[in-house]
Amino acid sequence: MEGRRQILQDLHEALARKGLRSTRQREVVYRVVSMAGDHPTAEEIFTRCREAMPTISIATVYNCLETLVHCGLIRQVNFERESTRYEPALVPHAHFFCDETGLVTDVELPKTVLEALKRLVPEPFFVSEVELNFRGTRSKQPPGVAAK
Repeated sequence: MEGRRQILQDLHEALARKGLRSTRQREVVYRVVSMAGDHPTAEEIFTRCREAMPTISIATVYNCLETLVHCGLIRQVNFERESTRYEPALVPHAHFFCDETGLVTDVELPKTVLEALKRLVPEPFFVSEVELNFRGTRSKQPPGVAAK
């Protein structure tokens, strides 16, 4: 119950900073994304939201997701040729997308690596965010590479 209270408090504060108000729909969508550990798509979030709010529409879910991203509460995770996925806005990290299963796994991004990546960008540009994604398969060796 304490976790749920904290989730709602975070939501109310972030929305208030943007001059927005909390709604039951935003609460349900944010709770679903906050509790998900699997980087769900909007359609998956919609399905999960309907368990708590059967009348919610897919358009409302998309609108809520857009608002939550705008408020910095959640992040979009994008892979080429794949549906956008969502996750709580946590510490910077990378993602691995398994081409076989569609599973998205978080990859720790040490601060030293993050800083080194930012230094690669030439002046006068300033890096505000780093998005790093890997693609591959879970267990297969790429063609032509001998197993160790």
